[in-house]
Amino acid sequence: QEAPVPSLMGSVDTHTFLVTDPARLEATVRTAFEIARTGRPGPVLVDIPKDVQNWKGTFHGAVRLPIPGYRQRLAKLHGSQLSPEACDEFFRMLGSAHRPLIYAGGGVINGGASQALREFSQAFQVPVVTTLMGIGAVDTTDRLSMRMLGMHGAAFANYAVEDCDVLIAVGARFDDRVAGVPAKFARNARHIMHLDVDASEINKVKRVHFSHVGVLADALVALLEHGKATGFRKDWGNWQRYCDGLRQTYAMNYDRGSELIQPYYVIEEINRITKGEAIIATGVGQHQMWAAQYFDFRSPRLWLTSGSMGTMGFGLPAAIGAQFAHPERLVIDVDGDASIRMNLGELETVTTYDLPVKVVVLNNFGDGMVKQWQKLFHKGRLSASDKSLHKKDFVKAAQADGFRYAVRLDRKADVPRVVEEFVRFKGPAFLEVIIDTDAGVYPMVGPGQSYDQMITGDWIPSRNPADVVPPDSSEMF
Repeated sequence: QEAPVPSLMGSVDTHTFLVTDPARLEATVRTAFEIARTGRPGPVLVDIPKDVQNWKGTFHGAVRLPIPGYRQRLAKLHGSQLSPEACDEFFRMLGSAHRPLIYAGGGVINGGASQALREFSQAFQVPVVTTLMGIGAVDTTDRLSMRMLGMHGAAFANYAVEDCDVLIAVGARFDDRVAGVPAKFARNARHIMHLDVDASEINKVKRVHFSHVGVLADALVALLEHGKATGFRKDWGNWQRYCDGLRQTYAMNYDRGSELIQPYYVIEEINRITKGEAIIATGVGQHQMWAAQYFDFRSPRLWLTSGSMGTMGFGLPAAIGAQFAHPERLVIDVDGDASIRMNLGELETVTTYDLPVKVVVLNNFGDGMVKQWQKLFHKGRLSASDKSLHKKDFVKAAQADGFRYAVRLDRKADVPRVVEEFVRFKGPAFLEVIIDTDAGVYPMVGPGQSYDQMITGDWIPSRNPADVVPPDSSEMF
């Protein structure tokens, strides 16, 4: 019951509850929540003394917080179904397309809708591009996969977005790494459709012509069944052949003749062995983008990376968690020398539990992505990004933490042999690769810029070569 306890809120009119009996804890908390929910004036304080906190008893699992707004929203989402009329409208727009494209985001994977998306794409033969967080929603080795779009997406993926005439966004939010200039994003699309679970995302960045807010898997299954039931059929063979041409003409590429070890080459060699079946975790930086660009992913949830905020040091702990969850799978942390420093101590966790995690550090002696921006946009003036004077010996650090396989790779000719040894090693393995310090992440679309300003570097063709334009001072890194 409400008790005269000195308020922690000072003179504010506070509803203060003192819990003196553990048996009354649930009822007291419910009363406090009810006061807060009904909007009675003043804050609510629940005071739980130490003896009540230390009380031991049997948890019956019956307590559920009311959180009515959240539960109402969930109920509304699960109850939101596409009507036959809405499905007809969707297929009317899709049927008008000559060049349809699906733009899939991380919501597809988080919502467990990957299989439904794959079935929809295959049934109607619609190509798919994915965001960084949507990688694995479709099999990247499939012909209909146009891989990742956006700031560091494949040139052919971005050109497919430029050329499509109907765009279907699924579990994606048109963020600034994808649609730097919303008005110019998918500029040739006559119709844009948007399926999402968050109503606030609809029309927030890009105006759409059709939308549905609900559970993604349910929506995709409903559309698939409606399309089959009504006999929807459209021949987009010319568009698929056009996409094949984009993939071939604007393929990912790099200086394959360089005497220095190129990071892309290392990833290609690992990918040759793993064949898109390994769990890949990364930190944040150039290595993250190279992994996204050059690895294959046959299934969802094989790609573990931090999106949005971009957390350096994410890769190694994520790989450890994945290995605990899937002891039978090959788990690889692809990291950078700057990113792995953030959580280097977790190497000991790997060996303490004898986890067969494979850690590869692409060492370019610095904050590679920061250096790339400084070279491109700040006349090559490096500030706090060059770590070449640092004395860190990563191999010795790994050995000190108990890695029986800890190798430094610095000769290009040794790459295939050493990568094979590294991946096949039974147990924890650590590989430091000394890569070309000037290797960059391309393509690149600067912040606040459109795809026709995409920089493709020296080894990827561009259909409209663009000058390097520094971002506005207000743009995020």
